[in-house]
Amino acid sequence: MTTEFNELLPVPPAEKVQIWIIGTREQVKHTINEFYVKQLVSDRVHFMPIVPAPFAQGKFMTVLER
Repeated sequence: MTTEFNELLPVPPAEKVQIWIIGTREQVKHTINEFYVKQLVSDRVHFMPIVPAPFAQGKFMTVLER
């Protein structure tokens, strides 16, 4: 299914899927860029800011809501 059809699907705001990316800061940045290059997201602003992961020492995380 192409993205043009996905945009036509009704998705209530409360039912949006969250994709969590957890890893080193560089891994998280790389994955965000990879999602953008592969056109899984139209803009990097769809990700929350990178923050320290509260449950994994030395790891960072971001969340993408789709």
